This record gives sequence, structure tokens and C-alpha cells, in this order.
Amino acid sequence: MADAPNPRDALRAFIPKLIELTDDVVFGDVWERPGLSKRDRSLIVVATLIALGKERQMVGHLNRALDNGLTVDEIKEVITHQALYSGWPTAMTAAAIFKDVVEKRDA
Repeated sequence: MADAPNPRDALRAFIPKLIELTDDVVFGDVWERPGLSKRDRSLIVVATLIALGKERQMVGHLNRALDNGLTVDEIKEVITHQALYSGWPTAMTAAAIFKDVVEKRDA
């Protein structure tokens, strides 16, 4: 799979401080803390994005989750599990987004 474009790069010149904080704090500090593995952090973030219905952020984090060791079947299970907690529409939306992510990675 070719590397997907980083959505932060599209905003870097427009709102540099937000991207600096994202790079330095979110991914440079929080994601690097030793208390949880990146795999576990991805699991948490994917579940949270589904629950909040944050569709635009799902693609990047679903790809990151796969890169961080979650399997396709595990992510399917997260989506199914979330249907009962965050609602059927959020799970159905996440399922469609994840299907697209998997198909693009397999292409």
C-alpha cells in the first residue's frame, strides 16, 4: 500500500500552531508514553472516534490501528461492539468507512 497523505500536511501552512501541537503533544508525547502500547492506544482512539461519530478522523486512525498491530477482525469486533454502546448509526458508518480503508490497503 502506498502511504496515504497525512491530513496534517494539508493544514500545516494554514494553521501551523495547531499542527505543531498535534505533532509535538499528541503524537510526540501522549502517543509515546510508556503506560499503554500504541496498539492499545489505537484501540481506544478507534472506539472513541466511532462513539463520537468523527468520520473525518476515522480513516487515518483506522490505518494507524492496522499499522499498530490491530487486525481487521479485531477492528470489526470493535465496530460491532460499539453498535450497542454508541448506536447503530455510528457503527454502520464506521463499518462503511473501515470497508473502504481495507479495500484501499488491499489494492
